[in-house]
Amino acid sequence: MGISAAVAASDATPPTALLATLDRLRAAWQAAKPERAQRRGDLLRLRAALKRRLPQMADAIAADFGHRSRHESLLADGMTVLGEIDHLLRHLERWMRPQRVGTGWRLWPARAEVRPVPVGVVGVIAPWNYPVNLALIPLATAIAAGNHVYLKPSEHTPRTAQFLQSLLAEVFPPQRVAVALGGAEVGGAFAALPLDHLVFTGSTAVGRKVMAAAAPNLTPLTLELGGKSPAIVCADYPLRQAAARLAAGKWFNAGQTCIAPDYVLIDAGRSAALVQALRAQVLARYGDFAAAEDYTRIVNEGQYRRLRGYLDDARARGLEVVELASVAPDRAERERLIVPTVVLQPGDDALLMQEEIFGPILPLRSYHTLDEAIAMVNGRDRPLALYPFSHDRAQVQAILHATVAGGVTVNDSLLHFAANALPFGGIGPSGMGAYHGRAGFDAFSKALPILWQSRWAVSDWLKPPYRRIQCMIDFLLR
Repeated sequence: MGISAAVAASDATPPTALLATLDRLRAAWQAAKPERAQRRGDLLRLRAALKRRLPQMADAIAADFGHRSRHESLLADGMTVLGEIDHLLRHLERWMRPQRVGTGWRLWPARAEVRPVPVGVVGVIAPWNYPVNLALIPLATAIAAGNHVYLKPSEHTPRTAQFLQSLLAEVFPPQRVAVALGGAEVGGAFAALPLDHLVFTGSTAVGRKVMAAAAPNLTPLTLELGGKSPAIVCADYPLRQAAARLAAGKWFNAGQTCIAPDYVLIDAGRSAALVQALRAQVLARYGDFAAAEDYTRIVNEGQYRRLRGYLDDARARGLEVVELASVAPDRAERERLIVPTVVLQPGDDALLMQEEIFGPILPLRSYHTLDEAIAMVNGRDRPLALYPFSHDRAQVQAILHATVAGGVTVNDSLLHFAANALPFGGIGPSGMGAYHGRAGFDAFSKALPILWQSRWAVSDWLKPPYRRIQCMIDFLLR
């Protein structure tokens, strides 16, 4: 499945062609807006096609990463998407129904309803870290809401982008779903299109650029960004279990997850024990790294060098850097392999505490009181995710009450993303808006308010000369 830069460039969509494609998508949508049967049929065909081509999907992602755990690809980019489509199919008919609302006695006997209607063409700019999941879940949700979709996959996973283009061409006609391929130039032009809604998943820095590009068109946005998502391990929580659940969230996909635990706050005196518990988890999950088939590599050289730079900076500051496994340096360079690594007690000036890590490096910092831990969280931008670990419900409630985050999993990590009925989104620098399940259906719909007037209407009386209805006005204002 080799692909050269020349092939990738030849497949890129010319920026000048983007608007013509959008016009085609919008014209087709305007001519025949998808009804329920069409939406269900589209989702069923997408599900069947993806399920049939899961091995091809896993091969494409693995080739883009150099090595990506096949099981992680099937779980995160395959089964999660299939589960979301099942959720959409299960609830679509109910979500599409107009909701009756009251009018109040002043408008009696008129009737009122709120009807969800599609917005038109939804654009999706997908990232590289879960290149199928974060492309197809918003796409499927937009289809469920009755829209057409224009997808821009990441240029950093070109084989997966070609897989998506082929998959979607099998399921949808080109006037219903289109795919734009290309790099930053195409991405910038894509964000500037007059779309009816735009979903972007990526870094906060690029999210700002997307928002600026979309602003002249007043394009509604759903921004799924990132940030430093903390885990707070309280004194009552067993370290072995905390280590197991932190390891699952941090080292899945080698930490290249927007909601991976970015740093851990641990009660004072237990950090050394937590390091040993994490080491045991690494050994149990990945062995001695002789093959490391279940461990994903860093996606490209730029990301690898960035992460190595964090470790070099930490060592230069005299921080304790603990690699929880060992591989030969030449192999690490050749495979872009960074083993699970813990950095103890980094200060705020360390590079890895200033930026989202997005890799398998886990800083541990100690706190003496829960208020101190909460202050550490609140001293930073509002995170995309928060992970309190405690069996004391009062402590968890205190953390939730005192902090603001995009989403929370209590006593575990990542899994609120997998709950189909929970909205997924950030707040402030970690994002705006949400999707997944009903939240996504609503995000990609217009809640259309409709008032049905009756044969008799109060408006027949509310007209000049108003002196004739002064008594009615006095009554209404009483």
